Amino acid sequence: MWGCRLVRWMHLVLAFVLSSFLIHVANAAFTPADNYLIACGSSKNATFLGQIFVPDTPHKSVALESEENSIATTFNSTAPFSIYQSARIFHTTTSYKFDIHQEGRHWVRLYFYPIPGHNLTSASITVVTENFVLLNNFSFKRYKGNYLFKEYSINVTTDSLTIALIPSNNSIAFINGIEVVSAPDELIPDQAVAASPPAPFNGLSELALETVYRLNMGGPLVTAQNDTLGRTWENDVKYLHVNSSAVNASVSPSSIKYPATIKPEIAPNWVYATAETMGDANTANGNFNITWEFPIDPNFMYLIRVHFCDIVSESLNTLLFNLYINDDIALLDLDLSASAGNLDVPYYKDFVSNSSTNSGVLIVSVGPDTGADWINAIMNGLEIMKISNGARSLSGVSSVETLLVRPHKKNKKGVIIGSAVAASAALAIIGLCCCCLVARKSKTSPHQGHPWLPLPLYGNSLTLTNVSKTSQKSGTASCISLVSPNLGRFFSFQEIMDATNKFDESLLLGVGGFGRVYKGTLEDGTMLAVKRGNPRSEQGLAEFRTEIEMLSKLRHCHLVSLIGYCDERSEMILVYEYMANGPLRSHLYGTDLPSLSWKQRLEICIGAARGLHYLHTGASQSIIHRDVKTTNILLDENFLAKVADFGLSKTGPALDQTHVSTAVKGSFGYLDPEYFRRQQLTEKSDVYSFGVVLMEVLCTRPALNPVLPREQVNIAEWAMVWQKKGMLDQIMDKNLAGKVNSASLKKFGETAEKCLADHGVDRPSMGDVLWNLEYALQLEETSSALAEPDDNSTNHIPSMPLTPFDNSMSMIEGINSGTDDDAEDAATSAVFSQLVNPRGR
Repeated sequence: MWGCRLVRWMHLVLAFVLSSFLIHVANAAFTPADNYLIACGSSKNATFLGQIFVPDTPHKSVALESEENSIATTFNSTAPFSIYQSARIFHTTTSYKFDIHQEGRHWVRLYFYPIPGHNLTSASITVVTENFVLLNNFSFKRYKGNYLFKEYSINVTTDSLTIALIPSNNSIAFINGIEVVSAPDELIPDQAVAASPPAPFNGLSELALETVYRLNMGGPLVTAQNDTLGRTWENDVKYLHVNSSAVNASVSPSSIKYPATIKPEIAPNWVYATAETMGDANTANGNFNITWEFPIDPNFMYLIRVHFCDIVSESLNTLLFNLYINDDIALLDLDLSASAGNLDVPYYKDFVSNSSTNSGVLIVSVGPDTGADWINAIMNGLEIMKISNGARSLSGVSSVETLLVRPHKKNKKGVIIGSAVAASAALAIIGLCCCCLVARKSKTSPHQGHPWLPLPLYGNSLTLTNVSKTSQKSGTASCISLVSPNLGRFFSFQEIMDATNKFDESLLLGVGGFGRVYKGTLEDGTMLAVKRGNPRSEQGLAEFRTEIEMLSKLRHCHLVSLIGYCDERSEMILVYEYMANGPLRSHLYGTDLPSLSWKQRLEICIGAARGLHYLHTGASQSIIHRDVKTTNILLDENFLAKVADFGLSKTGPALDQTHVSTAVKGSFGYLDPEYFRRQQLTEKSDVYSFGVVLMEVLCTRPALNPVLPREQVNIAEWAMVWQKKGMLDQIMDKNLAGKVNSASLKKFGETAEKCLADHGVDRPSMGDVLWNLEYALQLEETSSALAEPDDNSTNHIPSMPLTPFDNSMSMIEGINSGTDDDAEDAATSAVFSQLVNPRGR
């Protein structure tokens, strides 16, 4: 058996060599817009797998931050490959920043080898991008191999990509090589099929992927020399459950005929030209399966791509077989030639799966259809890619914010250099912005607003989002100041320093893309929340500017209020009211805080709904929050809910429009699926996100939890199954058992179900949501007097007179921000309050 296999292998290798040129020509259609091959720490070029890697310094399109804190070293003796003959060693967090010429999917490939002489085996390495954790606390001490290669697929949506290396546990970090290479957008779709239970799985374009296995079934190793996307395909033999169960099959790669729907970049024709078919499993029953077993981390979900090509049949419709993933049937009675359209035509399918048994093993099998005339099954290629989890991590459960943003107290030199750079930038801005200086001289007048940081101003518009990429990078944006009467009090930088005890880390409240939020206290005892912008974060800067724009025209008792600002010393600081009880999420799960009562939860949801309703209807043009979630609903000392974080907010459609066309932004798990599919934003997108919040409040679990079984991962899908059964009480927080009025729970479930409708047109407005939540609270408070609501009572209270009112007005009790519109809103609110609460609470 092994002798036959060896002979066949010799033929395969010969065919492989002879056809390499043909493969290269066939696959040469794609040229990456970005193609960075970096030999870290090297002083000369290195050739690896036919590709030339260049030194990391100097490089016109790659910036190495804190190069002075790194060591470049080389080793020319026993390195396994040329790419591993040099390395760069870091003692502090250091990053590579790559200019991106074309947004979209990119390969990020990392090479690690602990070259002798520097004690690198004990190094503890963490690698992150702006949005994803790629590697967390890796050490060769706990690794069986001599070197490590990692490949990731990341959707880059900005004009740069930063890869930061963090020495973990006071250790050092190092890296030998980096690739950042464009990939075709169609390579990774947004949707796949969940294997169990069978259902569409959306949102892959928002997630990062890590290649765990990529196999060329029945064929030899395929490397970057024969794959224009630089991929490596290994042979599958070591993963076979029973070696003799499979036998190789092969044809000439030139005979593979790609259809119009599949490009050669999906997989090289050599992958489709070889296959594993049924051999001799030494079983009594010939209908056995060919089975491959793969060790995996059971805490993650996986994208599984199977490649097929009928290279063994002599006629159409003769090869029928099944595909299994773990214990689930992924494809039943697959007629391969019919699905592909002909013989020798590639065909592939994508599935999403997690380990069904928590055993740490993923099983993929193919087996013959029992009714087929020809007993056979085939597989040509297989890719298994880990999917980033709810923390946007591919390694552990810590987020980028947790790992990347940390003080470096020992790095005095870095602080000094950073201060010098900041001072130089400040001088440049002062030189360019003399008009700002003139305005600042008049700040002693109580009737004049204070100038803001240099922000672009177009005409008289307050739109701050269309900032040129050049000005964002250099920090020398237009010197015209934005002065808004709603920016509140001006704080000197010294006042901010005193209030936060010089930004004491013990006062840190949270970290975001913009920078950090600290707790502050004024001399008179007033508590503050101080948001300090990070000028090095381009994404954070854009969100920071949007927040300024929105807060400068919003005032509401259920929106977090802006108290003032500081723009001294090139700082970008906003000062908010302090919310003593923090985010709603911390009172639901993940902490040891006391459980909220059902009444408290309803009142919090009502407060948040009022804030969102005001955003949607309280201004001449609606505002869509775009990031509604439990971490953005804050609670004051009386548990009054206020909506926060307007960094992603967007002005809604005009009167003659139905939607706003915009790129998809938000938090995965809360995203409106219709907005995600069509990139058409409406107020109903906030309504969907709020529906997820309602279920999070009821069930006290995250919106996404990839550790759970597939059907429970997404709380919106899982909760709707129980809602449709009328059994929400079976999944709600155990602390609420026996303490919730059934009529109130029913109304709450109806409201959430409406919010989570697939199509925006089927969802209620925030006004209707607010109405129903008020009613659910009334049912809870007066459960002894009110009967269970009728099934059709979703949008009004039965048997109560309804007074018509203008939906464009705010429905807030007793709020007055000093405008005529607000006075009218207050009057309307009184009517609304009496309607939903006849006791006049």
